[in-house]
Amino acid sequence: MNYSKLPADPSSLVLGIVALVLGFAGCCCYGVFAIIPLIIAVIGLVSANRSLKEFGNNPEAYTQQTRSNVSTARVLNIIAIVFNGIIVLMFIGALIFYGTMWSTGVFDEFKNFDNYNIEETYEYENDSIFSDTEYYESETTLDSIEVEDLAEPIENGE
Repeated sequence: MNYSKLPADPSSLVLGIVALVLGFAGCCCYGVFAIIPLIIAVIGLVSANRSLKEFGNNPEAYTQQTRSNVSTARVLNIIAIVFNGIIVLMFIGALIFYGTMWSTGVFDEFKNFDNYNIEETYEYENDSIFSDTEYYESETTLDSIEVEDLAEPIENGE
């Protein structure tokens, strides 16, 4: 009897592995790219389910090894869908949280914008630290110490 492989034997297994690897790598990117392995895993699961249904219709035409491979691929794809689905939900939750925090801050600034008075801003003219007038108003005095006053008198005539 001539046995053949199921149509999704190698492809659904590869799609499941790729979806898991990309899902674990996507965790480093805060789940931004987790939708891609989620789509890949769904495609792999649909392909595996079609092949298992085809095996159920005609089990004599296929080997048990190919059915086992497709069953393993189906489990891998289900795990990838659950894992990547959780990552996508966490990303959406974080996006909603940070979006709410950001919009609250922006709306608070808009509410306070009407109370903002331009005349109350910091003016350098009223600052006492950087006042230029104190340098011009004070009188400058010359040094009153003479060099001869500082020298010690010579007692021995040396």
